[in-house]
Amino acid sequence: MSASYRDAVRAALLYLLLSVVWLQLSGYLLNSFFDSSVELLRWQLINGYVWVAISAGLIFVARTRRLRCPGIGAQLRERSEDRERLQQAAAVFDCTREGVLVTNRDGLIVHVNRAFMEITGYQTEEVMGQRPSLFKSGRHPADFYQAMFASLDSDGEWSGEIWNRRKSGDIYPQWQTIRVIHDELGRRSHYVAVFSDISAIKKSEHELMHLAHHDPLTDLPNRLLFTDRAGQALASAQIHKRGCALLLIDLDHFKMINDSLGHTIGDQLLKAVAERLRAMFGAGITLARLGGDEFAVLAESCPHLVQAAALAERIIDGLKEPFPIDGHPLFINTSIGISLFPGDALSAEQLLRNADSALFKAKSAGRNGYALYTEELTVHARQRVETAFQLRRALDQQQLRVFYQPVHDLRTGRLIGVEALVRWEHPQRGLVSPAEFIPVAERTGLIAEIDAWVMQQACRQMCLWQQAGVVLSFVAVNVSSRLFARHELYQQVAQVLHETGLDPACLELEVTESAVMEDPEVALEQMHRLRELGVRLAIDDFGTGYSSLLRLKRLPVQKLKIDQGFVAGLPWDEDDAAIVRVIIALAQSMGMQVHAEGIEQLEQAAFLLKHGSDLGQGYWFGRPVPAGQLDWLHAPVNP
Repeated sequence: MSASYRDAVRAALLYLLLSVVWLQLSGYLLNSFFDSSVELLRWQLINGYVWVAISAGLIFVARTRRLRCPGIGAQLRERSEDRERLQQAAAVFDCTREGVLVTNRDGLIVHVNRAFMEITGYQTEEVMGQRPSLFKSGRHPADFYQAMFASLDSDGEWSGEIWNRRKSGDIYPQWQTIRVIHDELGRRSHYVAVFSDISAIKKSEHELMHLAHHDPLTDLPNRLLFTDRAGQALASAQIHKRGCALLLIDLDHFKMINDSLGHTIGDQLLKAVAERLRAMFGAGITLARLGGDEFAVLAESCPHLVQAAALAERIIDGLKEPFPIDGHPLFINTSIGISLFPGDALSAEQLLRNADSALFKAKSAGRNGYALYTEELTVHARQRVETAFQLRRALDQQQLRVFYQPVHDLRTGRLIGVEALVRWEHPQRGLVSPAEFIPVAERTGLIAEIDAWVMQQACRQMCLWQQAGVVLSFVAVNVSSRLFARHELYQQVAQVLHETGLDPACLELEVTESAVMEDPEVALEQMHRLRELGVRLAIDDFGTGYSSLLRLKRLPVQKLKIDQGFVAGLPWDEDDAAIVRVIIALAQSMGMQVHAEGIEQLEQAAFLLKHGSDLGQGYWFGRPVPAGQLDWLHAPVNP
């Protein structure tokens, strides 16, 4: 029993005791001093006891109520404070800038706040009863969510960055905290997620990162980013056995522009130079401004110095055009230093140092030009670049010619076909050797254009011969690996045949063994499509590559051509003789014709005929000549 109750009972008992004593005394006095009957006296005493009991009870009740009133007031005050705190919490819940989402234990949304609607674009009625997976962006893998729920199970909380999707479909980043709520029995009852839209923070981080790695004037990568990218490019090139070139570009006498026209004009010129350089390059080229008037170019797939030199020439020519600044044309010349990977250096830092040394040489040599890290390479590259430039002009000015070398049947000695070979008739130098310009054409990519032109000319000439009554079985045209790798080769051949009207069976395409083996599956597809046109196919220079006999038997090829390197030693070189016999036997077993090239002596032709070669060509039968100079004495002519 509490102390308050004990006090109430004590007060009531004291009152009762005093009242009883008083009643007993009153009865004694009445009985002594008044003449009253016993019955009347008993009745009065009973009434008195009843009144005393009722009064004691009333005193007990009244006392206990007085004692309990302060507790009731405290409870009322506590309830009022709770209501006030709930009102404050509701105001905070609704007014906070963080989105709040509450789900029940089954993961169904039961409440969201105003910030949730502002951030996500969803209204309350659109999400009530839905699951939070409604907002998934698809950016996170399944194991991301598995780790999240594992953390909730073990710690009762998860915090982290997550990308979700707004109602509009936009994906945005959130920083989100999820907590598990338990009821009074410790059972999981709700999940509460509080999140913030951190898009602005992410944008600021991106902008800061961009500023740290880009030049603020031209928005090109700066030295820090360029060095990093160069390191990555060199690592990749080393793995894939590729060559790279680094070109350091410096604007000649740029200081004079700053001093005479002011830094504002100088900055405008730098921005214009950056824009022009950016327009010159595509994929695989990294352009940067290293500082001042110095730019850098990294060509990630540049295996030959002639390509690097050609790129330098292109930059120099491109920057020679005037720059319109404030309505006035400004002219600027350029000096370029070139360093090659892996020939000159194996690291990005060393490559930059070597290119800087080459740049110094270019400036020392009179500016407005380029130099390679070594003088020998510089001279060699200039010669090749000059050849490439003139070769391009030769195509435009129709300096190329098609010569034809006769192909004879070794058994009958009759001329039955010709091979079309390109020649360059230079206006000053005369006929340029194919050994001089074909490698340059291959490295600069001009060979594909040249091959296509030769095919057009050869098919047209074949039609003219047929109209003149000359009977030839075929005209053979070389197809370089560059042209063969193009998927439009089929359409190109079909178009030439359509335009010239030549029977496809009269056109023979010669593809080198190495071109076929570069990508055998693509080669197989290309050859089958070409065979569908009806053209003949031959493997040129057979024996010089690394053919797979399994793949070779799958190719729809009608002819193997023995490389002249094996024919040159016949019939005295035992190794050459053995190789030629094997090639002939292989071709015959696969039902192919054998065509030997480079025959210059009677003994070579006799050996080839003896061992089963079908066709032959070379200086013994005739040199390549223009179409009008072919000797038709051994070619049958229709009457």
